[in-house]
Amino acid sequence: MLRTADEELTIDELAARAGVTVRTVRFYASRGLLPPPRLRGRVGLYGADHLARLDLIRELQNLGFTLTAIEGHLERIPEDAPPEELALQRALLAPWTSDQAEEIDREELDRRAGRALSDEEIEQLLTLGILERITEETADNAERLRLTSASMLNVGLQITELRLPREMLLQAKHIVEQHTSQMASELRELFAANVLRPYVERGRPESERERVRSAADQLRPLTIQVLVNGFQRAVNDVIRDHV
Repeated sequence: MLRTADEELTIDELAARAGVTVRTVRFYASRGLLPPPRLRGRVGLYGADHLARLDLIRELQNLGFTLTAIEGHLERIPEDAPPEELALQRALLAPWTSDQAEEIDREELDRRAGRALSDEEIEQLLTLGILERITEETADNAERLRLTSASMLNVGLQITELRLPREMLLQAKHIVEQHTSQMASELRELFAANVLRPYVERGRPESERERVRSAADQLRPLTIQVLVNGFQRAVNDVIRDHV
């Protein structure tokens, strides 16, 4: 998406490169999310820094940020930040999973499951958080569901086949969410304290930018592997201690 820093684009070209409409570009500019274009006579020209900001805005939207939250985040980034700095910001915010929540009806859900799911199975998927019920009314009053993770649907279906008590599933979900949220928060703070803050305190030196971006990219799969291995070893220890 990024081009050379001295490239000049009209607003139509910028919108086409970013995959948005001209109206969207103008709206973002009116909210201060994009710096003003460089003027050549009466024509506004945009560059790689504008493209990078639009990429960053899209990443924040994918993470579920509201427009107000996006404004607050971008306010902390200097208006003259180069495209490479914006690319680093985007890398630090990149989701750890490519899954996107999607609306789905019962017919499509059954198709993906390979069979017709019962109401009880639907309720268990709701309990596990793999499905969410959309409460807004529709003209035909059809049930609308949100699939929070396509990759977890098969796992959820296998769990429903075990016919475990609903209360047990709720407690298990709570335990996992509680501890994974705490780990995520503590690991993020550890990375921020030892990598991000020193980088910022040193004035965001260009020579360190790629190192920080690369560290963020490589830590994702490594952290997941360490967590999975650590959990497996912990389970083995628990079994051994109770035998």
